[in-house]
Amino acid sequence: MAVSGFEGFEKRLELHFFGDDPTVMDQLDGHKGLLGLRLLDFDSLQQVLHAVQCTVVSAVGNHYFDSYVLSESSLFVYPGKIIIKTCGTTQLLKSVRPLIHHARHLGLSLSSVRYTRGNFIFPESQPFPHTSFKEEVVYLEDSLPKGLRFRKASVMPSKTLTHSWHVFTASTDIDLGDVFTIEICMTELDKASAGKFFRRPADGKSGDSAGKDMTEATGIGSISPSALICDFAFDPCGYSMNGIDGDRYSTIHVTPEDGYSYASFETVGSRGDDVARVLKKVAQVFRPATMSVSTTSAGREVWGRVASALEPLGLKRRSCAVDEFPAAGTVVYQTFSNRRK
Repeated sequence: MAVSGFEGFEKRLELHFFGDDPTVMDQLDGHKGLLGLRLLDFDSLQQVLHAVQCTVVSAVGNHYFDSYVLSESSLFVYPGKIIIKTCGTTQLLKSVRPLIHHARHLGLSLSSVRYTRGNFIFPESQPFPHTSFKEEVVYLEDSLPKGLRFRKASVMPSKTLTHSWHVFTASTDIDLGDVFTIEICMTELDKASAGKFFRRPADGKSGDSAGKDMTEATGIGSISPSALICDFAFDPCGYSMNGIDGDRYSTIHVTPEDGYSYASFETVGSRGDDVARVLKKVAQVFRPATMSVSTTSAGREVWGRVASALEPLGLKRRSCAVDEFPAAGTVVYQTFSNRRK
């Protein structure tokens, strides 16, 4: 818990692994029935999360991956990759070494890393190694095997001083697919929208049942209508959701307190997906005053749909930064604010 309020902005870490046997590596990438990292027992995952300083509050899985809602955001475990996203004062990067250690015992080696985050609302409350981006990069460099030779760290700016995008990538090789990632950060949520993420005192509901009520009341279920949703409502306020749709995930996290309200949405997709529809739904659910959208992909076609989706809703694009990362592809970071600002 930060001194002035809860830190909503997440830190996000994505680790990819491959097997020593090239056949295993191909199967992991193709999800052909191998469990890979999904063989990690729950006790080992809990040990990793303990180092990060968070816990599992709800979980669900399917044929492709396992999804965990955490006390501070989310964890996704695929056969060949792990994605951890944590907020508050968690020490996310302390998960790198133990995850590499556990994966090695499964015969898996680290092949790529991607770390991203926005600007913290309460940076002075962040513990080591998250006291600065420079400190984070040094910690990552020291934690990674030397074989990850394609490395780059960059801070992508915007015209809003409180919004910039921090990216670190490293990889053993350059192998970009057609899958893209969209990370959305929203601040100054509409008060009526944010109010739906507060629980009534002594409502007698579990976090799971209260979460389902919030999903329905806010319209979150309509963002990814075909997804299986695992949701959780915190007491007295706050909300987290993981959506599972085949081999794809989506996730939402909300810190609704007035003065530092924040919400995030993240999803993965591929060419031909209706990105504009999803963006419009997200903006309509939360009605933020400020919104940043980061897209990571092999090309630039996805980011071009962002402004055309949001500007008709009254969100004007204020800045756009583009950078190339050898281990991740093209990252495009755009910021928007409503026309009243």
